[in-house]
Amino acid sequence: MTGLSGDKMKGTLQTVEADTSLQKVAPHNAEAERQLLGAILVNNETYYRVSDFLEPHHFFVPPHQDIYEKIGHLIRAGKTASPITLKTFYPADAKIADLTATQFLLRLAADAASIINAEDYGRTIYDLALRRNLIRIGEDMVNIAYDAPIDVPPAQQIDDAERRLFELAETGRSEGGFVSFGDALTETIEMAHAAYNREGALSGISTGLRELDRLMGGLQHSDLIVLAGRPAMGKTSLVTNIAYNVAQSYQAEEQQDGSIKTVNGGVVGFFSLEMSAEQLATRIISEQAEISSSKIRRGDISEAEFEKLVACTQTMQSVPLHVDQTGGISIASLVARARRLKRQRGLDLIIVDYIQLLSGSQKNSGNRVQEITEITTGLKALAKELNVPVIALSQLSRQVESRDDKRPQLSDLRESGSIEQDADVVMFVYREEYYLSKTEPDPDTAEYAAWEAKHNAAKGKAEVIIAKQRHGPTGTANLHFEGQYTRFSDLAEEDHLPERME
Repeated sequence: MTGLSGDKMKGTLQTVEADTSLQKVAPHNAEAERQLLGAILVNNETYYRVSDFLEPHHFFVPPHQDIYEKIGHLIRAGKTASPITLKTFYPADAKIADLTATQFLLRLAADAASIINAEDYGRTIYDLALRRNLIRIGEDMVNIAYDAPIDVPPAQQIDDAERRLFELAETGRSEGGFVSFGDALTETIEMAHAAYNREGALSGISTGLRELDRLMGGLQHSDLIVLAGRPAMGKTSLVTNIAYNVAQSYQAEEQQDGSIKTVNGGVVGFFSLEMSAEQLATRIISEQAEISSSKIRRGDISEAEFEKLVACTQTMQSVPLHVDQTGGISIASLVARARRLKRQRGLDLIIVDYIQLLSGSQKNSGNRVQEITEITTGLKALAKELNVPVIALSQLSRQVESRDDKRPQLSDLRESGSIEQDADVVMFVYREEYYLSKTEPDPDTAEYAAWEAKHNAAKGKAEVIIAKQRHGPTGTANLHFEGQYTRFSDLAEEDHLPERME
């Protein structure tokens, strides 16, 4: 048997697909559409039962789309929508399904569904429209993949398909519209009750660090939080601590509709572009087990310490902290992966370590400032789209090192003013101990005593400087830092310290 050439095979496939498409009709229910339209024409109050989620384009039959749109215009204008008022919008000789417009509209009213079932009919029409949209997305994917246009590489097609699917999953919810003041009061009390029960009584997600929560009220939904600092300040250590604190506190409850709602802590997605997942896990287990990470890496641990490690590991197994260790990914890939994690496992906090290791689209290649602008804009859009806080780490320029006071400022943010502009919160990590240890004078000099006193005062302390906060105060959170365990924690309060021996 002779083989088919490429062109013939493609032609044969297209013929088969055409034959198949002729046999299949897009899912719809014309009867439900007719009965719902009839119910609205008989009683205009029915329109308000479905108008929150049902749009004209959800109807399959074009005349039905047109009628529903005209009904909406009339009702929103405060007028009555009936076969008699609607017919004035059609020419006298207009035909709908071989009937005059007046006859068609009167027949719709005669076929009206019960007012009780109107919302069910609307939901049926909406669900069928969703199925048609799914089919359309699938067909577009097939057609674009067949054509293989040069300006749409496969990675971009995948990202576009995921974006469209996510939009489809998130649209059409029936929440919204007016609520009575009594219902609004009830919701307020429920929100206050939830904040009261949440760790630290915060409006946002607790970081697990008391001073930071006091200044920020927790990590707020849809906020882009930029955490910046010079190397060795402990940026990654701080976000790793926060990520584990949030994931460890995770509690959720099932809602009446079967969905899962987070009531404390959260599911964390950690994009570690610099470190591997194993290195990140080593840091976290070092912090939790209080065993130096360098000792863990070298295997320089006792049997008791190893047992402690194993016990900690077993406790940490179920913590909802998901790590993506792909280096140098684009902002588009990061957004697509975050959407996927949100759909599949839930997502309450995103961490990106760090901004300068992300890449933008190819269009901005060669212009790093534009690329950083695209990245920060994309991260802010992602925070709003998924309604979760995004913590993104950033480097600082070297000009910090040339100043006497090395505390960072907003102007030190590297490569682009868009980082400051797009961020809702900008925080800096600063450890004076690090800089003092590099300027130790000779012990025999007069300056040594003053240096030693200053170094002892700064030892084990870190400052998290909130330089910008769109919805709250700026200020400094003083924290305790243990370098050997890469751990940030709350400083002991003065009145809780043991008495000093003279």
